[in-house]
Amino acid sequence: MSRVGKAPVTITKGVEVSINGTLVKVKGPKGELHQEIHPDIKVSIVEGEVLVERPSDHKDHRSLHGLYRALIANMVKGVSVGFKTELELVGVGYRAKAQGQQLELALGYSHPVVFELPKEITLAARQDKGENPIVTLETFDKQLLGAVAAKIRSLRKPEPYKGKGVRFVGEQIRRKAGKAAAK
Repeated sequence: MSRVGKAPVTITKGVEVSINGTLVKVKGPKGELHQEIHPDIKVSIVEGEVLVERPSDHKDHRSLHGLYRALIANMVKGVSVGFKTELELVGVGYRAKAQGQQLELALGYSHPVVFELPKEITLAARQDKGENPIVTLETFDKQLLGAVAAKIRSLRKPEPYKGKGVRFVGEQIRRKAGKAAAK
């Protein structure tokens, strides 16, 4: 039995969960999310908790069991508390400017990179003197947040020699010695 899958998801106060066939909808103070569930996986609401059950111990059913339980748990947490991630721009002359849903980045290219964010994401950029610029993204949809943050990071991935690039705050970059260390 999946350790993740067998744990029930507690429905927090102010959150409504409804199941319509294979569609699970979660509505809360921050927004509304829905997820299509595989027809073999059974989802039910019992005494304020969401239970996810699988029909057999087949490898596919085991993997889907934990997956859908985690997705539903993230949906419940997202519409009640929300998710936040921060990106740090490391490099000389790297800047970030937030204008509504547009993020303008100076990443060492000959032109500024303008990134349009989905309307569900709240954007903030700050630049303290002597510190690296920090871009903060907040939303209720964890999947969307991860995809957008990864896309922004891919605009200039951290390189292993000097560590320059866009990275998550707290991310450890494996550094390499340059050619001078080879002698």
